[in-house]
Amino acid sequence: MATEQDVVELILADHRTMEDLFREMRDVEGDREGALKTFADLLIAHAEAEEAEVYPALKRFRNIESGEVEHGVEEHTEANEALLALLEVDEIGSDEWDEKLEKLVESVNHHAHEEEATILNGARENVPAERRAELAAAFAAERERQLKAGCGDPENIRRLLKS
Repeated sequence: MATEQDVVELILADHRTMEDLFREMRDVEGDREGALKTFADLLIAHAEAEEAEVYPALKRFRNIESGEVEHGVEEHTEANEALLALLEVDEIGSDEWDEKLEKLVESVNHHAHEEEATILNGARENVPAERRAELAAAFAAERERQLKAGCGDPENIRRLLKS
C-alpha cells in the first residue's frame, strides 16, 4: 500500500532533481544531451502540474499570498523561455550553449528559492496535511500525464509560451 505523500515534499524533490540535472548538463564528461532532454520534460511537467493543480488550490488559503502564486506563474514563463533558448542552440557545449545554460540555471534556481521560501513554507504551515496529500496526488497525476505527452518538446514549449 502506498503511503500518503505531501505536495511540498514532491515539489522539493523535483527541485533537487533539477539541480542534479544542471550539474550533469555542466559536466563536459556527462551525458549533457540526455540530461537536457530529461530536464526539459521535468521542468515543463512540474510547472504545468503546479499551475493546474497546486497554485489554484493554494490561493484559497489564508496566509498564502496570491501575489506570490501569480509571481510563480510569471517565473515559470521566464524559465520556459530560457529553456527554449537553450534547446534551440545547435551545438551542445558551445559557448552559446554554456551561456544559455547559465541563464536557465539562474532563472530556475531563482524561482525555486523564492517558491520554497514563500509559497511552499506557507503551504507547509497553513495547509492541513490531508489537503497537502490530496494535492500531492493531483500534482503527481498531472505531472505524469505531462511527461507521457512529451511535454519538453520544443514545439510544445513554443505553444505554451503563446498561450
